[in-house]
Amino acid sequence: MSLKKYLTTSAAAAIVCAVACAAPTFAQYQSGAPSGAAPAPGGPSQKQLDIAAARAERKAVVGQNMDLTDAESKAFWPLYDEYEGKMDRIEDRHIREIKEFAGHYQTLTNGDAHKKLDEVMAISESRLNVQRDYIPKFRAALPDIKVTRFFQIDNKLRALVQCQIAQIVPLAQPAATAANSSGGNM
Repeated sequence: MSLKKYLTTSAAAAIVCAVACAAPTFAQYQSGAPSGAAPAPGGPSQKQLDIAAARAERKAVVGQNMDLTDAESKAFWPLYDEYEGKMDRIEDRHIREIKEFAGHYQTLTNGDAHKKLDEVMAISESRLNVQRDYIPKFRAALPDIKVTRFFQIDNKLRALVQCQIAQIVPLAQPAATAANSSGGNM
């Protein structure tokens, strides 16, 4: 599947399944449902399967768009797996941050907001640091054009995820504003 086709199909939504775990919490606040509503039975195991499928699909899209020779493949894929392992741990950290925010985004204190912004910036910095660390490793394994191509593909996939996260996550609200609002929060 081409990257362009992947980015425009519903398969792209599978990438953000890990983040979608926060969406029900946001929806509960928007609909007035109690925040302690029980999750669907078997949810976590299905989410884990969805995450694994999304990660496998992401790898397939990268492979189909890299045009690697056999020799390049032997050098690239172990590095890719190592790189993605580090990036996935950062994404897991981002998911934890979103889940925490989901629990009280309508009643943030200034301290909560300060902590949230610091964590979001630290997560962004961690992503950039991993990319910086791996550019020389990829350059040692591949021609510069293919390294650039890989990071373009990677950045496009991550931008898609961030766009979908932005659609799910509402804006922070202080307690007084949340109590006085009458509906939509965007």
